[in-house]
Amino acid sequence: MSEAEESDQRRLARNINELLQELRVAQAGVQILFGFLLSIAFTDKYASTSGYVRVTHLVTVLCAAIAVAFLTAPAAWHRVLFRQGRREDVVESGNTFALVGLAFLALAMTGTVLLLAEVILGSWPSVIVGVLAFTVFAGLWFAVPFASSHRAQDRKRP
Repeated sequence: MSEAEESDQRRLARNINELLQELRVAQAGVQILFGFLLSIAFTDKYASTSGYVRVTHLVTVLCAAIAVAFLTAPAAWHRVLFRQGRREDVVESGNTFALVGLAFLALAMTGTVLLLAEVILGSWPSVIVGVLAFTVFAGLWFAVPFASSHRAQDRKRP
């Protein structure tokens, strides 16, 4: 193996390790959220909730489940593919899975905030709180980093 190939392999190994470390943070949060959302359906108050709250709860649980699937997929791909020398596939797919998983986690967090606001505030104020929560997650997790990335690329162009 040439020095350049070894360097690429080390870079890929570092990228995989960084990806898996980042996902550990998100996985813990989404798994706790998922457990919390599941437990809500077994409370006495849940039996008397409106259809709107139940549908919102179900959609939120589904978003959390999808987030778990996408955020844990890179670890599974790594386990299945790492001995086949397919680190680049793991890094590329893992990055996409992480972004999709974070998007569904943002939706699940938004749904959770919306549900809580519905119980506390009711009706339109809860929708406003939900929109604000979505704006914060979408802004901090996606819009600001992507805008920063585009600004950096523009500065590099001659």
